Amino acid sequence: MSQVLTALAAEPGERIPVRTIFGALSDRSFALLVVLLGLPNCLPMPPPIPALSAVALIVVAVQMAILRPAPWLPHRLLRGSVPRAELLRAVGRALPYVARLERWSQPRLNLFEARTGAILSGLLLMLLAIGMLFAAPFVGQVPYGIAVCLVGLGQVERDGLLVSFGVVAGAIGAALSASFLYALFRTVDSMI
Repeated sequence: MSQVLTALAAEPGERIPVRTIFGALSDRSFALLVVLLGLPNCLPMPPPIPALSAVALIVVAVQMAILRPAPWLPHRLLRGSVPRAELLRAVGRALPYVARLERWSQPRLNLFEARTGAILSGLLLMLLAIGMLFAAPFVGQVPYGIAVCLVGLGQVERDGLLVSFGVVAGAIGAALSASFLYALFRTVDSMI
């Protein structure tokens, strides 16, 4: 994963085409694509970046759940591009953590055979992406972004423990979102 991120950061030009990013993902394209969609949300990002990542993640998660052999993305999305500065910022911040996780992770806690694991991973990622869509603006998507990255890295490294940590991070994100919504409803209710 760290090699893929480094190669993407070295791409020339002001904007990196989504097709180039997708082409760099190789044989573990679903898992690496999941990590790349989670990375922008690991930092507080302004709208619409979290929403776009979440929608793309839902598309990928559905394909995982229905056991597609390789991810498909709409041509319109593939024709798009990402500002190189934003990609460099996300990769620069994520790379030390990814490298550390890669040194620590190993194949373990394989609780499901490949088919069942792919379906459950797809469903889990759909839930995380939906949570990301409805998270509090600017910082609410951060726990979801971390959760998505951990699930994706766990899939890349075949490490069920990392996937479990992703589930915990997603639960924290859900609790924070629920707290935000509760506070918002209480505020509106007190104004009425």
